[in-house]
Amino acid sequence: MTAHGFTLFDTAIGRCGIAWGGRGVAFVQLPEARDSETRARVLERLPGAREAPPPPDVERALDGIVALLRGEASDLSAVALDLERVPPFHRRVYEVARTIPPGATLTYGDIAGRLGARGSARAVGQALGRNPFPIVVPCHRVLAAGGKVGGFSGSGGVTTKLRLLAIEGAQASGAAGTDDGGGGALGFDPDAAVEHVRGSDAALARLIDAVGPFRMRLDRTSSLFGALAESIVYQQLTGKAAATIFARVRALFPRAHEGPTPEQILRAPDEKLRGAGLSRAKLLALRDLARRAADGELPTLAEARRMEDEELVERLTQVRGIGRWTVEMLLMFRLGRPDVLPVDDYGIRKGFAIALGQGDLPARKALEQHGARWRPYRTVASWYLWRAVDTARSG
Repeated sequence: MTAHGFTLFDTAIGRCGIAWGGRGVAFVQLPEARDSETRARVLERLPGAREAPPPPDVERALDGIVALLRGEASDLSAVALDLERVPPFHRRVYEVARTIPPGATLTYGDIAGRLGARGSARAVGQALGRNPFPIVVPCHRVLAAGGKVGGFSGSGGVTTKLRLLAIEGAQASGAAGTDDGGGGALGFDPDAAVEHVRGSDAALARLIDAVGPFRMRLDRTSSLFGALAESIVYQQLTGKAAATIFARVRALFPRAHEGPTPEQILRAPDEKLRGAGLSRAKLLALRDLARRAADGELPTLAEARRMEDEELVERLTQVRGIGRWTVEMLLMFRLGRPDVLPVDDYGIRKGFAIALGQGDLPARKALEQHGARWRPYRTVASWYLWRAVDTARSG
């Protein structure tokens, strides 16, 4: 068996991995949340590979990937690939995909047509879903029918696909809204996502059939500050009580329908805010959030859209009163991220137990391990797990 080497390297989208063998590049790994996870993914694919400096031809490929992800002109079509383990049909699909220039796209059906295999768009999608060479074989440039974004099996799911297309100046329909009003569609193709989750887990397939269509919608927001301020007020309260208090807070300031600004929160006396119904803990959290926003420490909504999930979690949980769960809800219901699994959420754990016919709630680690099969659409699986609880209550 060919010995493989690999290395990690920095790019504009994070730290990637690249592995090689005697025939050329054997595997490209897009960034995970941590280097250890990126390294583990490479070794999962190529057990026994050794971390080492890349040979000159792989170094050139690496430099080309870095340049492309900076938005520069970079031709990767001549990079030698180790196709020893790649099935013949997949090789043909990859050959066509490598002819798509940056900024352009084809559909799965287009590629099937170029292969003389019309009607095999699904098989093309499956081949691209198993692409071991993302970026070099640009599967992100292949869309579903009608220009919809389709699926993406790389780390970060369709969010990463949209980011790559944006770097190259291409646009898919059905992408997440980029306006700061927080509107727009989800950042992934819901039909493709549901089919992926259905096909990955028989228990979730039964739940999907019982619940029906995926109907998750994004909540509109004018700013990241506004969304987080509302989240702080809503913590540990019923929806009705929280809505009443938040309405009172907004009514304290001009243009109440837009919500308070950081400067207004910082200037307002404690007694005025407490009089609206805020607890002392929530008052302190709102002031810390407002201070960070006013000082430029809080990302804008547009900046948040460009950040990776874990990067945003790390950044926002520095704010007093904001924990991981709050950021996960923001990622799902404000930003439309496709691959969020709130493993500490009681409803998710309860729904998992119901879906799998278990009497006890799952341990965090067990839920994480089982949920890995739903990647890169764990948001969809989460939504259905919450519906499992709703169905059980009404049944």
